[in-house]
Amino acid sequence: MNILFLHGWHSVVGGVKPTFLRDAGHEVINPALDDDDFAAALRVAQFAYDTHCPDVIVGSSRGGAIAMNLDSRNTPLVLLCPAWKNWGTVTQVKPATVILHSQEDDVIPFAHSEELIANSRLPREALIQIGRDHRLADPEPLSVMLWACELLNSGQQVPTIDEGHQPELTDSADIYKPSSDTEASYLCDACGEEIVIPLDLTAGSSQTYVEDCPVCCRANVIKVQLAPNGTLQAWAEPEQDHD
Repeated sequence: MNILFLHGWHSVVGGVKPTFLRDAGHEVINPALDDDDFAAALRVAQFAYDTHCPDVIVGSSRGGAIAMNLDSRNTPLVLLCPAWKNWGTVTQVKPATVILHSQEDDVIPFAHSEELIANSRLPREALIQIGRDHRLADPEPLSVMLWACELLNSGQQVPTIDEGHQPELTDSADIYKPSSDTEASYLCDACGEEIVIPLDLTAGSSQTYVEDCPVCCRANVIKVQLAPNGTLQAWAEPEQDHD
């Protein structure tokens, strides 16, 4: 996959997020964007887009605003805390868009992304509440960023909770929690039965919790791991007794 990554204001080329995408095996175009002249930054980004014809555009903060203002035709967008109210003139995004934003963002309010989703008449699932701050540089948001790029590049959109219904964005606690699969299975260490479990990617890229087998009632330590390529794996280990 060929990704155009547009960095944020006063960010550097080759930062954590484009490096994460590159380490996952994708080609990443990461041009240096002028911090002081939005029009100049937009021209550089447009030249990179026209030259490389990326499969997906990722825009972080101010880079998200640049991504929105590009002439990018039908190329999908993954926007990270987009600063669209601070820069540019575009107030809507295309249908093939996913937005990641932290409710704890103290730079760009989460409400700005809620408003952008409403302006664009996108389903609420297109706005993913993730991360602990504006940077979205922790493992969980990085993994979801990669997942969103691969999902949109495949021609899919984030699944809706209720097909045919456009819910109102009134309660941020109801925002969809995505996963690259909706469920997985593990083999109970005690009875050998295959147990199907739901997956919640936003609970972390590496998860460990205890669950009783619904067949034999023995406790299993369930482990879920997200690989850099976006693949989720689940398995069980016996719970250890401690004195």
